[in-house]
Amino acid sequence: MYSDLFSASSVQDLMAVLPSLPYAIWETFYVTVLSTLLSLVLGLPLGVLLVAGEKNGVLPLPRWLLQVLNVIINLLRSVPFLILMIMVFPLSRLIIGTAVGTTATIVPLVVAAFPFVARLVESSLREVDPNIIEAAQSMGATPLQIICKVMIPESVPSLIQNVTIALTTILGYSAMSGIIGGGGLGKIAIDYGYYRYKYLVMLVAVVILILLVQLFQSLGTWLARRSDKRLKR
Repeated sequence: MYSDLFSASSVQDLMAVLPSLPYAIWETFYVTVLSTLLSLVLGLPLGVLLVAGEKNGVLPLPRWLLQVLNVIINLLRSVPFLILMIMVFPLSRLIIGTAVGTTATIVPLVVAAFPFVARLVESSLREVDPNIIEAAQSMGATPLQIICKVMIPESVPSLIQNVTIALTTILGYSAMSGIIGGGGLGKIAIDYGYYRYKYLVMLVAVVILILLVQLFQSLGTWLARRSDKRLKR
């Protein structure tokens, strides 16, 4: 497989694909960031409900409702992404008009990622000092005020770290979407690399994906440190 990785023909194949790499990088960036934002829109309120809606939370919800939410989240997280992409083809056609293409892959990416984001948000909110919440309650703050002005602001550094984890996970998912006709670096690696036995092309696409992961992770870590009030004291 790798015996002639850097042969003249392999390098020639790579040079033929190079012009399409910038657009593929843009497609991957666009799909990853937009899917992360949409997953956060769905996952953040859900994660807040999982914490605030507990029996001793600031906004108690019926026990059966919390159980239903947990079951839905666990079920969606249990389905392998490739299978999930195929299962949501009808939803992609309903929303986008097609199940194939770069934009169409956003739908399965969001469906796969928002339960993961909800769990990450739940984990971040549970790190908030209960004494701070009790102090806000003693001063007469409403549940919405406690959530928006205490719980979320206090957990911002952890939220940023966890959103970065979700972003890099979605980036990996977006690469797998090339198997079902998605665009971006996944398509380059699978269609032009693996399926056509041009392994140097596949290797270059993987290296670029790794660099993108490092970029997102470094940016997330820097933002988390900047927002951590404990490091400013």
